[in-house]
Amino acid sequence: MGLSPSKLFEISTRLSNILSAFEASGIRIQIGDDFATYRSLRTRQSDRGPIYAMFDVASSYIDRDNGFWICGYDATGELVHTQAVRLLDLSGGTLATHLNNHRHKYITPDSTPDPDLTFYSGPDALHSITGRVCYHGDFWLRGRGLGGPRSQGATSLLSRLLIEIMVGAWNPSFVFALVPKSLAAKGAHLRYGYNHCDPGVWLGPDQQITDEDYLIWMGANDMANLLARPTPSLHVTSNTPKFSATNGAVAEMSHLDAQANV
Repeated sequence: MGLSPSKLFEISTRLSNILSAFEASGIRIQIGDDFATYRSLRTRQSDRGPIYAMFDVASSYIDRDNGFWICGYDATGELVHTQAVRLLDLSGGTLATHLNNHRHKYITPDSTPDPDLTFYSGPDALHSITGRVCYHGDFWLRGRGLGGPRSQGATSLLSRLLIEIMVGAWNPSFVFALVPKSLAAKGAHLRYGYNHCDPGVWLGPDQQITDEDYLIWMGANDMANLLARPTPSLHVTSNTPKFSATNGAVAEMSHLDAQANV
């Protein structure tokens, strides 16, 4: 069943307000579903790690039916933000099974001596997340000190933008992301709007910990509650310079924020 006219108008209004807020701060938002274009944009970023396989058309089947991406550009046209989402059909299994079967597409490159014998474990939620499930990742935002978009609240608003579109398009049962332990300890999941944050590790061939990624996730009710809350605002004043990437610091989340490995 499609959205009612009133619901569609409500979503459209929120999206328009978000896009207007970014435009006022000097950030132009682009939303697309051509992942060949996205791969081209990402491969030109020499200061970042490679694109994750789940969003790479050279490694995975992803198109307009099961994915979209968001990019942000500053006033000079430089790419300053990326994030993407992919819809997974896990109706015949769980996230635990999916991550086991497709672990090569989630393992951080060069983090383990043998990806074939490395598995993700820890969170109990792995065994209860099923159905229509979205994977949110490749979140990256270039900042610039206290005047940059991160301090203006752009992280929360960018995540909200993706979740608004994702829920409106697919109405998933769950959404999840993987976050480095260092960022999870700082409450990264709260900035991205996620309710749950569960410790998890990648175990290598000798049961050694090769990487520590926390599982952050939301169920359908969590997403509905998030979208019912007021839309976050950007903290922009007349004295705040419009965003430019010059001399910027980088915030990026392993799968969802920073190649500090968000």
